[in-house]
Amino acid sequence: MATVNMNAAMCEAADKVRVGVILTAVPDSMVICEEGHGLEYKSRTDEEVKSFSFDHVVTVDNIQSFHPELLQPLTESISGGYNGALLICGGASLENMTPLIDHSIIKQVLTDLFSRVLSQVKEELFISVSFLQFYPDGSAVDLLSPNRETLKRVAHPVLGSLIGGLCEVCVCSAEEAYTLYETCRDTLKANPGSISSRCSSLFSVAVEWKLHPEEVESDVCRSRLQLFSLAGGASRTDLRGVSPLVKVVEETQMKPTSDKILPSLLKDALTGNSRAVLVYCLHPQGVLDDETPSALALAQTVRSLVTKASVNRWFPRATEQMIRDSIVDQRAVMMSQGENDVHNTIRLAELTQNLQIVKDQSWEKRREESKKIKDKTQSCRTPSIHLHSRDSRESTNNMKHLQTQLKQEMEKHIREGKGNVEKVQERVARIQQLREALREETLKNGASTEKSDLCQQSELEYSKAQERRTQLKEDHARLIQEEVEKMERDLAQEQLPTEGPRGELLVLSGERRVLVLQMEALRDEAQQAETDLQNLYQKHQTELHCLREESLQVFRVFRQVCEEQRRMSEDRYRSVLLEAVQDAVYLSAQNQQLQADNRQLRKALGELKDTLAVRGDPTAELSSQLQ
Repeated sequence: MATVNMNAAMCEAADKVRVGVILTAVPDSMVICEEGHGLEYKSRTDEEVKSFSFDHVVTVDNIQSFHPELLQPLTESISGGYNGALLICGGASLENMTPLIDHSIIKQVLTDLFSRVLSQVKEELFISVSFLQFYPDGSAVDLLSPNRETLKRVAHPVLGSLIGGLCEVCVCSAEEAYTLYETCRDTLKANPGSISSRCSSLFSVAVEWKLHPEEVESDVCRSRLQLFSLAGGASRTDLRGVSPLVKVVEETQMKPTSDKILPSLLKDALTGNSRAVLVYCLHPQGVLDDETPSALALAQTVRSLVTKASVNRWFPRATEQMIRDSIVDQRAVMMSQGENDVHNTIRLAELTQNLQIVKDQSWEKRREESKKIKDKTQSCRTPSIHLHSRDSRESTNNMKHLQTQLKQEMEKHIREGKGNVEKVQERVARIQQLREALREETLKNGASTEKSDLCQQSELEYSKAQERRTQLKEDHARLIQEEVEKMERDLAQEQLPTEGPRGELLVLSGERRVLVLQMEALRDEAQQAETDLQNLYQKHQTELHCLREESLQVFRVFRQVCEEQRRMSEDRYRSVLLEAVQDAVYLSAQNQQLQADNRQLRKALGELKDTLAVRGDPTAELSSQLQ
């Protein structure tokens, strides 16, 4: 059992969180010192110069120097079996630098990690990725889950901290992983309004490989890279909200417990079994009095945190057997003490959950789930026109099938003519059902076609109106530009000084003509926009009426189905009630008959006893005593 625990036999080392700072600009109040390992900063409200020590400080121009100093040691540790976390913060600065961060840091880290892992492990390798989105209220959403399952943080005694319900997608290369990262980032940016700028995210890469691939059951080495992108600023007055990192650092110092997923993950990354790197993006200009000193103080506080990283190894078969033995022992305890003990019941449920988690770590099972997610994602990306054509084909095929069945039933009814009354009624009912089904399918197909045609026509009208407005705006702009050029040519031909009265008069008259043209252009554009808006409103009303009619039709069909089900239920209940009454009457009659038989038997027995008593038979006395 020495290989069961992932950390028991491994050397545990204490490492400080490494911090790097990226400056978009270096103002006069800030100086990079100590060969890029520190900053001296003087705020506008404080005359004292403050010094801050970091592992690396760079500007946007030399951001590539981060790799040998901070990022390559991190990927090297992950390829050696350690967990690693890269936290990227910066508030509004991070939002403006997202493309640069993604290309220069995220992509480079993924490329370096895959290169190291694939060069060390030639076979028996498993790599998967996941992506979580965190809203400002603390709720989490799995962007790779087609069903948006509920997420829950789970503490496993062997595997450590896990997230229950998280979907993983298997990848084979850094390019595939980065493509999934970009896809999820685009989904994150698609949130309405300004909510996307206030959402944090976590992109995880899990790497597992067998230490002895030649063996059937081998120890497995597990490592994980977590890429946090944290929204919000370091200052309490930031309009975009406070960064989750601020709250986690405060909770780490006060040591409270948090039930949210993001704070617990950040706390594990900064103080648990992981090696962490923080990259903070700063834009000093414009926020010198508030955001910059708070951000520098936060980054320096994070640099003082200590993690306890260790190599993660475990033996799946031994772990599963250990939990099974614990379940057997727990059941034996419950049998001896009684099953009403709540503590034992909770303990058994925890052991069962831990066993299921171990089973879910199977590579084959995770690959199957990944394939299902990829298939569902690919099917969701199918263009809507293909879906509409498929639905139209299915509806047409259904109508043809119903028409064929109706024709066959009618021919059969005419050919056989009169016969058994029950068969004729059954055939007529079947024909009526087919007619109703055909009518409903026809109405549904017509409504769907009308709805599709209206939608396409609406989109076409909107595109045409937009093209008309664009063309009108371009024509007006060209006309105004020609008038300005004409005014400049007239002034050049007159060769009069612009300071004199006559020159000023020419300039003012030319400007007046330009202003008149601009006013006319704006008036024409507003009129055209109003006309287009009125047309679109009428189209919208038509589509709304169509949708209302379709909804009413759906409700009518639903009501008919409900009425039919109600009638069937009433008939079934009536028949059941009738059978119950008949059974009750039958049982009552049987009971009365049995009671009458019992009375007859008792009377006969009494007469027999009297006869035996008169004869002086001792058997009668013995029978009376026994009774």
